[in-house]
Order: sequence, then structure tokens, then C-alpha cells
Amino acid sequence: MSAPQQQAIRRWIITGAVAGVTATGAWYGAGLKTRQEFTQVKRVRAEATTAEKIAQLENARGGLVVKRTALERKIEELRARRNGERPVLGQERR
Repeated sequence: MSAPQQQAIRRWIITGAVAGVTATGAWYGAGLKTRQEFTQVKRVRAEATTAEKIAQLENARGGLVVKRTALERKIEELRARRNGERPVLGQERR
């Protein structure tokens, strides 16, 4: 092999190695951050008072109710469309 060809191969190997190390470091760092955030959330939940826990549960329930309402509306729209009915005014999606 000639010297320029060896240099090209060496350049590709070094580029691949640097890319691999960078990707691995980013992945590992993201994992560390995720674990730290999970531990912090876990600690905050454990230290919360009963009133705070109730407030958190009520907020979560409110979000779930909103999702349920939206899903029920979509199901009704699908049923109406399947039966060939037109959507009721005010419930149309834009």
C-alpha cells in the first residue's frame, strides 16, 4: 500500500474512534442525568407532606380526566363517522 492510502485509512479509523467515544460519552452522560433526576423526584415525593401528596394526586387526576374526555369525544366522532352521521355543530374538529 502506498503512504497516501495508509493515511486515508488511518484518518477514517481515527474519525470513527472519535465519533464512537463522543457518542458513548453522550449516552452515558444522558443516563447519569436521568438517574439523578429520578432520584431527586423520588426524594421530593418521599419528603412531601400529606397535603402536598394529595395536591399532586389531584393534579394527576385532573390531567387524566382531560385525556379521558378527549378520547371519549374522539370515539364518539368515529362512531358518528362510521354510522354516516355528520358531527354535531360545536364538536367539529378544525
